[in-house]
Amino acid sequence: MNKEIPVSVPFTTGVHQLAPQTFAYLQGSCATGFGNAGLVHSGEEALLVDTLFSLGQTRQMLSAIAEAVPTADICWVVNTHHDGDHWWGNQLVGDAMIVSSIAAARAMRHAGPETTSPLLAPDADPRLRRHLEPFDFSGITPTYPTITFNGELELTVGQRIVRLIEAGPAHTVGDVIVHVPDARVVYAGDLLMFGTHGVIHSGPVDNCIRACDTILELDPEFVVPGHGPVGGKQEVVQVRDYLEQVKAHATAAHQQGKSPLEAAREFDFSRFADFENAERLVLNIGAVHRELNGDGTPGPLQCLHHMVELEESLKAEVTA
Repeated sequence: MNKEIPVSVPFTTGVHQLAPQTFAYLQGSCATGFGNAGLVHSGEEALLVDTLFSLGQTRQMLSAIAEAVPTADICWVVNTHHDGDHWWGNQLVGDAMIVSSIAAARAMRHAGPETTSPLLAPDADPRLRRHLEPFDFSGITPTYPTITFNGELELTVGQRIVRLIEAGPAHTVGDVIVHVPDARVVYAGDLLMFGTHGVIHSGPVDNCIRACDTILELDPEFVVPGHGPVGGKQEVVQVRDYLEQVKAHATAAHQQGKSPLEAAREFDFSRFADFENAERLVLNIGAVHRELNGDGTPGPLQCLHHMVELEESLKAEVTA
């Protein structure tokens, strides 16, 4: 935990106040599909940071917000990136102005719920299918951003300023950091995941590291990651250290001709032993190798199969 600012926000499902009129919505799990969101409120206006994976999850969140902050009229929605667990609930706030980076908005056109079909098909690898089976994707109508931007954008919410800072390509092609200066709160989307191994879908990894530095330069008191508990600057430094170790290890393994799976099995987890979902490491090593290869390999599906293989071997080590 952050030694300068004690972070004591419980990691439980619901709305949690971080600062006056500034909130996090957490789902209490680091598992796939259980993302965080945020709310910035001023007067009768409110800005929502991200919707959730399914309509059911998003309805539950909106109901909790209405109970906790009954005067909040959501007039802005910011989607931090194009992963479905951060925007597939947009239709439930479709009257608001929805904002994302230009790159994220473009990617959303090819990232609707139909993309889950190959992983949920009867003949799909059951080890992959189980990650998505808890979710009901029925009824989702992809609802896209109405305002897009490059670089930075400043929004006014009531009497408050909210800054949007484009940091992608990093986790994905169009990541956005949401900064609330008067509250010293940052909503990082999946650029940061606390208490768990994060995932690099796009890269380059150097941009993921640079995003950590950008967030630290904002001097936040609270940082809301895309997944995991609320943290502070110390948790951001830990993610940066993890990414630097992944980059160094993956690069050395690539030079030795090792596959991402082989490299992941040789990774020194000791500094990050308390991180959940260690199998995701192979996705991050794969992203570094893809960058080094320059030809799109190893592909995302291949890396997902490596992930479930690593998951099985790690479980076997625990039970041995």
